[in-house]
Amino acid sequence: MQNRLTFFQKYHHRLPGWIISLVAVFIALGIVISLTNPSLGQQTVQINPKTMTVRQGPGMNYQSINLSHSTSGQVIKTTNGWKQVQLSSGKQVWIAGWLLQAQNLPQKTNLTGATIVIDPGHGGNDTGATYVTNSQNPAYFEKTYTFQLAKKVAQALRRQGARVYLTRNKDEYVSLGARTRLAERVHADLFISFHFDSSPSENEASGFTTYYYHRKNHSRAIAQAINKAFNNLPLTNRGVDFGDFYVLRDNKQPAVLLEMGYINSSKDYQQIKSANYQQKIVTDLILGLKNYFE
Repeated sequence: MQNRLTFFQKYHHRLPGWIISLVAVFIALGIVISLTNPSLGQQTVQINPKTMTVRQGPGMNYQSINLSHSTSGQVIKTTNGWKQVQLSSGKQVWIAGWLLQAQNLPQKTNLTGATIVIDPGHGGNDTGATYVTNSQNPAYFEKTYTFQLAKKVAQALRRQGARVYLTRNKDEYVSLGARTRLAERVHADLFISFHFDSSPSENEASGFTTYYYHRKNHSRAIAQAINKAFNNLPLTNRGVDFGDFYVLRDNKQPAVLLEMGYINSSKDYQQIKSANYQQKIVTDLILGLKNYFE
């Protein structure tokens, strides 16, 4: 293209006006073709069906496709972080783009390829609810236990082949807007916010609740799948409910908020601070998500 432009620049003063215009059109057309022709500059990728899941569309809610052996293909399109790949057989499939760059992927599961944002509620000067009224001891703060639980969930999800982001990686304040924007920026398949509830008076309420806001983006269906898997937890299952919370309402990605017990209930707090209870939440949550994305 540089040679064509050089020729045009050198001799354009000797050419009639209509020829100059025609040449300019052909040059512009050549540039457009070079940018849009899928046969130019395609990326060749390798797909291992033992560690990667391919789907019929760009997202975890599309049906998975079973491949019998490793194969190669050409990336022909990118949508929301997902790559459309034309296999050597001619078949077109979709795969999460980050999988193609990941190293040492675990064996494939129903969560392979998912991008999940985990939100440990509160943080920093926003302590959340407390076990003891007016306590200044971090051991009793809601933010302490949401972070403990979030780290365990993130670790377990990564072992399942998911890409996981935390809205905070330490005890710091993060705005609600920043939390939802992270989910949008990474094209999250799911946003999970962890909290522990509080009643107006101590020991007035007990149990856990699974909240959603939107229905059309699968949030309600995911909340139902998660809540069903929680049936064996030692606290009362208060079910699935609509929740008008910022991180749900203003989230463009599928999102749920989990209130995993009343922190100002002596009964619930004994569970909340228990590593055993936290691990049960992790195990059941993974089961519920795997069942949903099956």
